[in-house]
Amino acid sequence: MSRPARLTIVLVLNLLLVAGLVTVGLSANSIGVLAEGADYLADAAGIGVSLLAIWLSERPPTVGRPHGHPTAAALAALVNSGWLLILSLLVITGAIDRLATGSHQVHGLPVLIVSGIAAVVMLGGALILAGDAGNLDNDDSGDLNMRAILLDTAADAAAAAGVAIAGAVILVVGGLYWLDPAVALVISAVVACQAIRLLRQVGGALRQARQPAS
Repeated sequence: MSRPARLTIVLVLNLLLVAGLVTVGLSANSIGVLAEGADYLADAAGIGVSLLAIWLSERPPTVGRPHGHPTAAALAALVNSGWLLILSLLVITGAIDRLATGSHQVHGLPVLIVSGIAAVVMLGGALILAGDAGNLDNDDSGDLNMRAILLDTAADAAAAAGVAIAGAVILVVGGLYWLDPAVALVISAVVACQAIRLLRQVGGALRQARQPAS
């Protein structure tokens, strides 16, 4: 399966999940589920940027661009990891506010169901992308771009699983509503750290690409 085909499949999966997650997040009063929905929408936009970058990188050289678009994939990775960091910080802010002002009642059953489904779907998406992710230790811009998307998709699966577990606990004990923002806070902090690490790698790849050939 080609790289664009893998990205298109994951794009469709993200878009299919957005509406359900936002609806359930609002009705269940779950910041964790709402964060999932917002994340998947941002992911869809990021994958769209990546598909555009692949198209640009495969275009033949022109008079105006004799070397083509060698940094297109790295720039797409920069956009994707940057969006991931910004979204993680927004979720962290919302979760801290919930914890500081007092957690609202969260309905555990819909949180458990929709997040469990999202976790399975995003795990499938991560497996699809992993088949074409290349060497994850490689600083090639195309691999960095795929790594950004693979990281985001895997993080989505882990985040959804964490929210589902929190929903299950809330459902069983009939309380502990603070678990919902607490799980969102922990997961977002981990994702933010990974996004920062990836941003540094992308920056290095861009600097190297702009150095004149010796």
